[in-house]
Amino acid sequence: MKLSLPPKVTDRAYARLSEIGANIQEKALRVAVLGGGCSGFQYEIKLDYIQTDDLVLESNGEKVVIDSTSLSFLEDSIIDFSEEVIGARFTVNNPNAKSSCGCGTSFSF
Repeated sequence: MKLSLPPKVTDRAYARLSEIGANIQEKALRVAVLGGGCSGFQYEIKLDYIQTDDLVLESNGEKVVIDSTSLSFLEDSIIDFSEEVIGARFTVNNPNAKSSCGCGTSFSF
């Protein structure tokens, strides 16, 4: 039986949260999975307040939260921050996704 692990957050993602002052605003990075998108599911990534049913991942005072419904979709994922020529954004590397679209926010299982 496979052991399910919660998502991991990279040091780069926590550093970006610190740069934008998330903790000072008393907010966390929320990573959620919603129905929709061109592949069936999509990620919602935003600054938000912590809710009672959230899993809280924390480093150096910065927090990433995942609601209990989204957690099963994000097992073993890696939440990162990427800076590219076309822009900067938080990303999710999800080994459970069978396919994804070119935008990187829509996927299927």
